Amino acid sequence: MREGIHPEYKTTVIKCACGATWETRSTKENISVEICSKCHPYFTGKQKLVDTGGRVDKFRKRYNLGK
Repeated sequence: MREGIHPEYKTTVIKCACGATWETRSTKENISVEICSKCHPYFTGKQKLVDTGGRVDKFRKRYNLGK
């Protein structure tokens, strides 16, 4: 293999928005993610309803659904 062409592979910390952190190795130093396996609905089995800009309320009004 040729020397000097590969990026440096070092220990890094990954931080999730939920507060979970873990250590791994990567070419980047610090990685921030919005969602991880500890807070993702698929892995936790809990459904989160995120209302972005009132879309959920707009949908409920349109189809006459209660809360």
